Parts: sequence; structure tokens; C-alpha cells
Amino acid sequence: MQRRHLVLAGVSLLAMPVLGGNALAQERANPMPEELRKSLERDPTAPVLGNPDGDITLTEFFDYNCPFCRKMVDPMHRLITSDKNLRVVFREWPVFGEDSEFATRASLASLQQRKYWQMHTAMFRTKGRVTEAATMRAAREVGLDTVRLERDMQAEPVERHITMSGMLAEHMGLMGTPTFVAGDEGAFGEYSLDDLRGLVQRARETMG
Repeated sequence: MQRRHLVLAGVSLLAMPVLGGNALAQERANPMPEELRKSLERDPTAPVLGNPDGDITLTEFFDYNCPFCRKMVDPMHRLITSDKNLRVVFREWPVFGEDSEFATRASLASLQQRKYWQMHTAMFRTKGRVTEAATMRAAREVGLDTVRLERDMQAEPVERHITMSGMLAEHMGLMGTPTFVAGDEGAFGEYSLDDLRGLVQRARETMG
């Protein structure tokens, strides 16, 4: 897996109405305009883990059928539990086909039953591809009401999250999953816990 740091400065100079329109075309002292950062870090449809009032936000774009995203579950969990001032946003970006979109819909729908993290980790523990059958099996394993889950999978917030993930990724020129964004720096690929801590620390230094 190729690891690559992404330079996000200046990526937001194209206007996108969903992200705030002409506000994105204005140069700011901060390389990432306020409206883009708000869309990236404060979307109400996006799951938030860690400290909701943390001093810095780390956003992860991922897909349940991405093998390298699977490897990042443990480092991300350790990072969240060890850094009490970190706010983490999960940006579900299903780029590996229909199975991935079904898994994403189910995962986001699990928010309504307050079992997102359990569902998230259960699907990443799946051996092999996370298919529709594997997704529903994970849902039953974590005790979700599957009738309600299937209904909530079609809800507007789920649709909006998936659409926004694609738009953000295209807008910022992201290469694929997993991608991590903190402050004005992005990182694509499999990273160690220390690498993630470094990304967060640099964001604190530049955003503080």
C-alpha cells in the first residue's frame, strides 16, 4: 500500500454550492476555507467518536471493503482512547461497489440505535468481503433491530452523507481509502499509531 501525504492547501478554491458557494472562492489566511472545514468536520450526518468537544478533529474517509481500512481499526481505536482531546469524524465513502454502499447504509443507520461503533467494528471483523449478507449478520450480532435498520438505511441523512462524502473527496482530490485529514494536512494509506499521532500533533500546532 502506497502511503502519501496530501497537500490540501488551495484545494478548496473551486466553488461548490453544497459547501457554501462563493465563499470557497475567497482566499483565506487558513489554507482550508471555513465553509469547507465546516462541511468536512461538522456535518451532522457524520458519526463522531472521541471527545465531541475536542481541540482538533481527525477525519477518516473509509470503505468497509478496503483491506487497508480494516488494518486501521485498531490504531484508530487506540488513538481515540489515548487522546482525550481528540475529536474523530468518520466519513463513510463507499467506493468498492454495491456491497460497500449497502454496508455504509447499514452502518450509518445504526446511529439511530446508538450502536454505530459496535456495528463498525463488527463489519471490519468480517472475514472476506463485506456483502449484504455479512452486513446483516453483523447487525444481528450486535443486537440491532434489523427491521428498523433496513427502514433507516433509506433515510435522508444516510443519502446525504454518502453524497457529501463523494463530493468532498472529489473536491479535495482524494486518492482513495483510507484517507485521514487533520488541520490542513491529509494522509492516504496505511499508517501506524505513531504516524496518526504525528498528524494530529501537527494539526494542533498549526491550528492552535
